[in-house]
Amino acid sequence: MTTSIPSIPYSVLDLAPVCEGSTPAQAFANSLDLARNAEALGYTRYWLAEHHNMPGIASAATAVLIGHVAGGTSTIRVGSGGVMLPNHAPLQVAEQFGTLASLYPGRIDLGLGRAPGTDQPTARALRRYFDSADQFPADVTELLRYFAPAQPGQLVQAVPGAGIEVPVWLLGSSLFSATLAAQLGLPFAFASHFAPDAMDQALAVYHRDFRPSRHLQQPYAILGLNVIAAETDAQARRLFTTAQQAFVNLRRGAPGKIPAPIDDIEAYWQPHEKAGVERALACSVVGSPQTVREGLAAFIDRHRPDEIMIAANIYDHAARVNSYRIAAEALAPAQAA
Repeated sequence: MTTSIPSIPYSVLDLAPVCEGSTPAQAFANSLDLARNAEALGYTRYWLAEHHNMPGIASAATAVLIGHVAGGTSTIRVGSGGVMLPNHAPLQVAEQFGTLASLYPGRIDLGLGRAPGTDQPTARALRRYFDSADQFPADVTELLRYFAPAQPGQLVQAVPGAGIEVPVWLLGSSLFSATLAAQLGLPFAFASHFAPDAMDQALAVYHRDFRPSRHLQQPYAILGLNVIAAETDAQARRLFTTAQQAFVNLRRGAPGKIPAPIDDIEAYWQPHEKAGVERALACSVVGSPQTVREGLAAFIDRHRPDEIMIAANIYDHAARVNSYRIAAEALAPAQAA
């Protein structure tokens, strides 16, 4: 019996993973190849996330990598999931994304986060974060002003940026960003793919408190979801051990390049580590095409997102592309219907 999946857009979240034995240059080539495949498979947008001092993540210079991917594709939306705004001056972000939107009109998204995207020593090295995190709401408002048409007598303009349509999203894993997105009338993306605890409450707050704005008339929420798909459940579960190991390594204070999958994850982690990883990765669908179809249907039916953003931390690039293909084939009939 075919499982029915509600028709919603589906998108890609990419961290430009650097796998063991590989290089950032290969990661960038893989990201572009994945984006081209995602475009052909009907994915709506392709977002890249800002992280720093992470040997396994090459998307630190997020705006630069967005330009690389947008330049190598033609229709898919490309954006940040997200830029960590406290690390940057709002004017510089407006200029960067005004430039991207001028080069690739109608295809650029700007997702904003409040976290540093790194550890404390690196946050200090970034100079701005500890002075700016508390100013996040004001910085978002300032950034939105730079995208508005320039006014007579305006002393500081984003060039390019002023008067350019760049959709701004707020990202988060707490009620703070949900509340701010609702107050400002902005679309909201929740990081349920690695921090799902407050997901339902954040969605409820966002929908309850949403105020229509010139940016958005009705609330629009994306939920992150890990989808690891393969030809069989056993193959997918083995691929998933890459993400599980990476989370254990991060919690051990030893983040490294993306590890190859292993046969026995139970031998790798301690019971308390297993509990923590399973909680963090609770929003995951892992399995064969039928298992993935059923899991996607259940997740969408339960949480009712307007869109899902699929993450797939898979070691082998061909297996990663195949996983996104299986997910798209499960979702595409629903979207077409």
